[in-house]
Amino acid sequence: MTTPPRDEIATTPAVPEDARRLDVIGERTGMFGRVGYGDTTGFGGLQRTVVMPGTTTPPFGSWFDEVHEILREVLAEQGLDPDQVIEKAVADRDEFTIHVARQHLVAVARSLRDDQDLRFELCLGTSGVHYPADEGRELHAVLHLMSITHGGRVLRIEVSVPDADPHLPSLVDVYPGNDWQERETWDLFGIVFDGHPALTRTAMPDDWVGHPQRKDYPLGGIPVEYKGATVPPADTRRNFD
Repeated sequence: MTTPPRDEIATTPAVPEDARRLDVIGERTGMFGRVGYGDTTGFGGLQRTVVMPGTTTPPFGSWFDEVHEILREVLAEQGLDPDQVIEKAVADRDEFTIHVARQHLVAVARSLRDDQDLRFELCLGTSGVHYPADEGRELHAVLHLMSITHGGRVLRIEVSVPDADPHLPSLVDVYPGNDWQERETWDLFGIVFDGHPALTRTAMPDDWVGHPQRKDYPLGGIPVEYKGATVPPADTRRNFD
C-alpha cells in the first residue's frame, strides 16, 4: 500500500466498536492463576478468560493514524518492511499501542525519537508483563513514549518474547534514562536486555534466584529467604567501576 504524503494524512474519527477485536490468551483460575501452594487471597474458585485487545482495523482515530503512517514511511525509507516490523497496532480506550518485532525495536525507537514529525523524545520507562498462557510470547516488555514537541502525546510500544529466549535489545543508547527501568524489568520478570551497560538487580539481592513478579513465582507457603540474612556494607556489595 502506498503511504500518502505526510501533509495529506488526515485525523479520523474515533475507532468504531465493531473495529475492535479481542485476543484470547488463556483461562485463569484464582486471582493470580496459581493453585496448590497457599493462595490466601480467597479467590481460589475464580475462573475467568484472559483477553487482550487485538488488532484494530484502521482508521484508528485521533493522532494515531498520523503517527502510524509516518512511522511506516520512515521505516520504509530505511529499507525495512513495515509489515515485518510492526506486528499489530491497537487503538483501545483512547490509547494507542504498536506491537513491534524485537529485532527491530532499536530502529523503531530511533525513528520515533528522531523524525521531525514524530519526535517522541522522552521514554517514561520499561515495564514487564508475564502471560504464561500466551505460548511463544509469554513475556512482554512495555514502553511508554512521550512527544513533548507534539503536545504530550503518549505512545505505547510493546514487544513480546518467549520464556525460552527472553532476550531484547537494550534501548539505553536511544533513551539513556531507561537504564534503571531495564534493570528493574530484568530483576522482577527475567527479561534480558542485550547490550545494557550493567544489567544487575535493583530490588533483589544479587544472588537471588527467580524473578518475583512472574506469574509462576510462589505466592506463599515457602521459607522466608531473608531470615537470618546479613546486609554487607554498600561499598562491598558490587563494583561499579
